[in-house]
Amino acid sequence: MPKITHLIYDFDGLLLDTEPIYCRVNEIIASRYGKTFTPELHRKIMGRQAMACAEILVKELDLPLSAEAHLQARDEIIYDLLPQAKPMPGAVEMTEHFYALGIPQAIATSSAAVTFNKKVTHYQSWLSRFQAIVLGDDLAVKYGKPAPDSFLVAAQRLGADPASCLVLEDSPAGIEAAKAAGMWAIAVPAAHMKRSLYQAADEIISGLPDFEGQRWGL
Repeated sequence: MPKITHLIYDFDGLLLDTEPIYCRVNEIIASRYGKTFTPELHRKIMGRQAMACAEILVKELDLPLSAEAHLQARDEIIYDLLPQAKPMPGAVEMTEHFYALGIPQAIATSSAAVTFNKKVTHYQSWLSRFQAIVLGDDLAVKYGKPAPDSFLVAAQRLGADPASCLVLEDSPAGIEAAKAAGMWAIAVPAAHMKRSLYQAADEIISGLPDFEGQRWGL
């Protein structure tokens, strides 16, 4: 195994349990038009920026509204729910552990600042454990996941060689982005996700508590 010097995490569904909130909101909007938001659709939009998600949903569900209107409808519902999101099992413990060891850590998320700030309302002290946080609407991020931009920007801000960075991701798009960035990648799929979607990952684990840092020289 390589010598890893830096850790980069996705956020939604990996560190913070926001996926059920997003699913519920997408179900509500789809039902307004007699449509069904399916697990397959959820798999397609996981890890992508908000506008990309809206474009996919409008097209796949044949909704009579624009992607912009879908985003507006989502935002009207979701902002009150996001502060209720809780950390994923093992997330705080893992990041605190590596912070104590002096391992530089970063977050690279597709979330825009307005939604990210809602999610972390109660977690400001936790965020201080990360040396860099790259958001989906960061001006340095030209293309969202599965493009590698967000991970490369995170590595640059950490002062890290991409080849020495280990990414933890829950979405296939995120794994694709990490590998495109020349990084090592561990997939942490949700229970409903098919592991066959994560074949590009260097390792697949069931949850953050299963992460074995010593395997990666940490």
